[in-house]
Amino acid sequence: MLKTVYSKNGMFVAPHHEAALVGRDVLKDGGNAVEAMVAAAASIATVYPHMNSIGGDGFWLIHEPGKAPVAIDACGRAAKAATRDFYPGHDQIPARGPMAALTSAGTIAGWQKALDVSAGWGKPLPLARLLAPAIDQASAGIIVTESQARLTAEKAHQMDEAPGFFDAFAPGGTVPPPGSLMTQPVLASTLEQLARAGLDDFYRGELGKAMGDELSQLGSPITAEDLAAYQAMLVEPLQTKLRGARIFNLPPPTQGLASLIILGIFDQLNVAEAEGFDYIHGLVESTKQAFRVRDRLVTDPDRLPELPQTYLTTEKLASLAARIDRQVALPWPEPANPGDTIWMGCIDSAGRAVSFIQSIFWEFGSGVVLKNTGVNWQNRGTSFSLDPAALQALEPGRKPFHTLNPALAHFDDGRIMSYGTMGGEGQPQTQAMIFSRYGLFNQPLQQAVTAPRWLLGRTWGDTTTTLKFESRFDPDLISRLKLAGHDVEELGEAFSDTMGHAGALVLKPDGVIEGAADPRSDGCVAGY
Repeated sequence: MLKTVYSKNGMFVAPHHEAALVGRDVLKDGGNAVEAMVAAAASIATVYPHMNSIGGDGFWLIHEPGKAPVAIDACGRAAKAATRDFYPGHDQIPARGPMAALTSAGTIAGWQKALDVSAGWGKPLPLARLLAPAIDQASAGIIVTESQARLTAEKAHQMDEAPGFFDAFAPGGTVPPPGSLMTQPVLASTLEQLARAGLDDFYRGELGKAMGDELSQLGSPITAEDLAAYQAMLVEPLQTKLRGARIFNLPPPTQGLASLIILGIFDQLNVAEAEGFDYIHGLVESTKQAFRVRDRLVTDPDRLPELPQTYLTTEKLASLAARIDRQVALPWPEPANPGDTIWMGCIDSAGRAVSFIQSIFWEFGSGVVLKNTGVNWQNRGTSFSLDPAALQALEPGRKPFHTLNPALAHFDDGRIMSYGTMGGEGQPQTQAMIFSRYGLFNQPLQQAVTAPRWLLGRTWGDTTTTLKFESRFDPDLISRLKLAGHDVEELGEAFSDTMGHAGALVLKPDGVIEGAADPRSDGCVAGY
């Protein structure tokens, strides 16, 4: 996309065009922003199966005019049997297969919690209406995207110990090519069951028992008892003040704190303009400071070593900014966190806004696709450590570290911005680029999303922790960054999937909605 899209009545943005249209159509049928998001969340779990699933986790930020934003934590907890003794002979938790599927899937409980939040927003649409598009997509067939075909081929060698993966995503051992049709009849039946019995059935009904029993039989520590005990939670969002706006994100176990710190530090640097050396160097060095805080603090919210909000005061952000050398890069050997995820945004005709993210962690998660329900289970629990002294030490009932973090902004002039991206380690970095370009330097919204991006660290399976750049940057600027000590890697692509699939919506005080989708994705903005 090259131009910002505008609408008056409602708008939806998603990294897959079919999900965006599903959300838009719910708005047109009189649904609110939350209902549209639930419908689109079910849809994108169907049409973008390598990126997310109903067997994953989710997080919400919900804005209602005149009220403080509401946050929902739908992060699954480690199973009761998920102890270090469950992994004898292992130095780390396996990345694929049943032993990687060790946390409950929270996203569907998050859908229900969000619908509860929106219960007073007019006459609700039936759940069957919200899930109908996804049911049709799963039964009639989805069209395989280039990224799904490529990632299926790239990751297939990791899935030999992942029951159900090849039956679901590479029948007969053959990877479906881009543009081919792929049906998911068992998943369609599961979605139909949810439409009939309600979303709680995923945890405390027939589906919950069937999934828990099958996971246990396959060798996962998860049981039906673990699913029955799970609940999503309303939580207080983190926030900080910038020049001209207040920004919001999710608290731990997400890295939302890092997203806020990056922008908070950068705002202290008083960079004069975007895109030059000061801009890129400033954001990259702000990222390093933020990630150092994140890596020693962010974990299960019940065992935080410090309070996250103490790092979001003006004084603390200024002290972190003072550590930055404006001309020389801080060495950066720290490891990074991968992740595969989708972010979606919605604004309805009443001015309600949603920023939502849903994930299975790595592409295809654990790779385990349950035979009886068609649910692909996440591997988010592999971010736990088997070292009992580690910050992310595995214990039953604990929440794993999450790269997921949807973002929201309230501008002083009345604008409301919903924005975010997928991309693991790159999520807070891309958020900082998009917000700063639009919110601090007044670039058009679509330009802020389309503009060339960089990534410090690794994502999408990369093993290097270099500072990666798309190919559209000025070579002289790249040379200057190298001279400053940045370990630069030039990707050679103008629009790289490595940089994530971002999107943004802005509601202006006059009621006009602006929307931007990422040309790196298969998505679009859909308004009416």
